[in-house]
Amino acid sequence: MALGRQNGRGALAARQGWQVTGNSQINTRDRAEVDEGLRRYMLRVYNYMALGVALTGLITLFMANNPQLMYTIAVGPIKWVLFIGIIGLGFLAPRIMLTRSTFAAHACYWAYAAMWGLLISPMIFFFLTQDGGAADIARAFFITAGMFAGMSLFGYTTKRDLSPMGRILMMVAIGLLLAVVVNIFLGSMGFQLLLSFAVVGVFALLTAFETQQIKQMYYAASDGDEVTRMAIFGAFMLYGSFVTMFIWILQIMAILRGE
Repeated sequence: MALGRQNGRGALAARQGWQVTGNSQINTRDRAEVDEGLRRYMLRVYNYMALGVALTGLITLFMANNPQLMYTIAVGPIKWVLFIGIIGLGFLAPRIMLTRSTFAAHACYWAYAAMWGLLISPMIFFFLTQDGGAADIARAFFITAGMFAGMSLFGYTTKRDLSPMGRILMMVAIGLLLAVVVNIFLGSMGFQLLLSFAVVGVFALLTAFETQQIKQMYYAASDGDEVTRMAIFGAFMLYGSFVTMFIWILQIMAILRGE
C-alpha cells in the first residue's frame, strides 16, 4: 500500500509537472504570437508614415512645376485655410480615426499628408531656386530621418513610462504654436531661430513618446479592423512630428544662411 501511495504521488507530480511545462509552452507561444503581431503592426505604422511622406513630396514637386498655382497658395488666403485644416485635423484625428470606419481613417490621413504638401510647397520651391538649396533640402531630410529613427527606437525600447513627459511636451507644443503665430506679426529673426531649435527639440522628444504610445495601443486592440485604424493613427502622429522637424530644420538652415 505504501508503494501504491508513492506511485500515486509520483504520477500526480508528473501530471503537475506536465501541466506547468505545458502552460509555459502555451505562454511562450502566446508571447511569440503577440511579439510577431506587434512587429507586423509597427511595420504597418512605419510603412503608412513613409507613404504619407512620399505623397507630400510628390505634391510638393507637382506644385513646384506649377508656379502660378503655387503662387496663388503662397499669397492668397488658401494658405490659411490649409493651416487651419492641418491644425483642425490634428485635434480631430483621434475621434475620426479610432472610432469610425477604416475608410474614414484613411481619408483623414491622406488628406492630412496632401494638405502638408500644398502648404510647404512655396518654401520648398524657394529653396530649389537658391544656390545649394537642393543640397540643403536633402541635408535637412537626412538630419530629420536620423533624429526621427533614433528617438522612435528609444521610445519603442525604453521601459520608462514617457506619459508624464508627453503631457508636458503637448502643452509646450501648444505654447510654441502660439509663439510662432505671434512672431508672424513681430518678424523677429532672432526669436524665429530660437523657436526653430525649440520646435525641433520638442517634436524629437514627442516622437519617442508617440512611438511608446503607438506600441501600447496595439495591446488594447480587439480585432483586425481596429488594429488597422490604430496603425493609420500611429502613422498620422509620427508623420506630423517628422514633417514638423523637417520644416523647422530647413528654417534653421535658411536663417543661418541669412535668407
